Amino acid sequence: MTTTARTDVGTVDDLHASATRMTGLDDFGAGDDHRSALSALLTAYAEEAGLTPAGSKRTRGLLRASLVSRLLAEAAWRRFPEHAGVTLPNPVFVTGLPRTGTTALHRMLAADPAHQGPELWLTEVPQPRPPRETWPDDPIFVTLREAYRSAGLDGVHHMGPEQVEECWRLLCQSMTSVSFECTAHIPSYSRWLSEIDWTPAYRRHRRNLQLIGLNDPGRRWVLKNPSHLFALDALLSVYPDATIIQTHRDPRTAIASVCSLNTRASAGWSTVFEGAVAGRAQLELWSRGLRRFRAERARHDPGRFIDVRYEDFVASPQRTVESIYDRLGVRLTGPARAAMASFQEQTMRGTAKPAHTYQLSDFGLTPGDVDRAFA
Repeated sequence: MTTTARTDVGTVDDLHASATRMTGLDDFGAGDDHRSALSALLTAYAEEAGLTPAGSKRTRGLLRASLVSRLLAEAAWRRFPEHAGVTLPNPVFVTGLPRTGTTALHRMLAADPAHQGPELWLTEVPQPRPPRETWPDDPIFVTLREAYRSAGLDGVHHMGPEQVEECWRLLCQSMTSVSFECTAHIPSYSRWLSEIDWTPAYRRHRRNLQLIGLNDPGRRWVLKNPSHLFALDALLSVYPDATIIQTHRDPRTAIASVCSLNTRASAGWSTVFEGAVAGRAQLELWSRGLRRFRAERARHDPGRFIDVRYEDFVASPQRTVESIYDRLGVRLTGPARAAMASFQEQTMRGTAKPAHTYQLSDFGLTPGDVDRAFA
């Protein structure tokens, strides 16, 4: 008897059951309404996304992975109750429109030995950060390394499980993230997400950082995620001493680039999320996010924010970082300078050097469309 691999996304209950079978765990915790969020997502996927069988299968895998991470976090919090006493003083959050230099700036800042960032594999498998020399022998790390080698995004967004990455995966444990909108046409979920309070999701986000950084007390957290644009008030309510670095780049270039990245990442997943549909959705999403961020930023102390122009950062990364450290009131040490210089060399001349081509017209957009959306 042969069986056919499942290709539908599934239901709230069956996704939870699948995550339980994978982990042997069944405590999904409380503190946020992740089931309601997942229900809103599944309705949008079923009614709006136009998922192909491959897209349904990949989407099911992404949602289940978020539930698996949630289960693993809950189990680790019970195993390491001392995580609750970990302090996260003066964290730094890098945000801005996608494709505005946030990744390079984040990784450069995180190269400082006095800093720590969320390595990709630890956002998927939350646990106290093991000694780095043990990672190549960890079967989960090895599996993820092979998976990301075949992801096909090098030159657009270089990824590896050992690298610090965006922290949206921690928000996905609550099913509260614009990342879902970046690979599918799900406007009803987008509307739902724009109306909820993200504070519970950020509380879980913080608790995950306490867990991951349990073995590294005293190192400042440096985080990055363009989706922080959508929830500044919630972020600052949970991280009241945070500094926010906002990156800036011509929206025409940023939107063309993010459309290219997101449609490439989800190629073959949908009969809807491509071309002009994807272009309009991403333009609406990110212009709305920036408007919301600007409105909420105006309510907070201006001294909490540092602005970085993409052109300035590209022209002189070291000078940009020096100005950030001046604003933070900390000294840029010799070891930090050396680590950042090494990262810069690898990024601009090594295997991680970016190589990406795109244009607005590929996504049914004109420069005027972008100018009006961001006016």
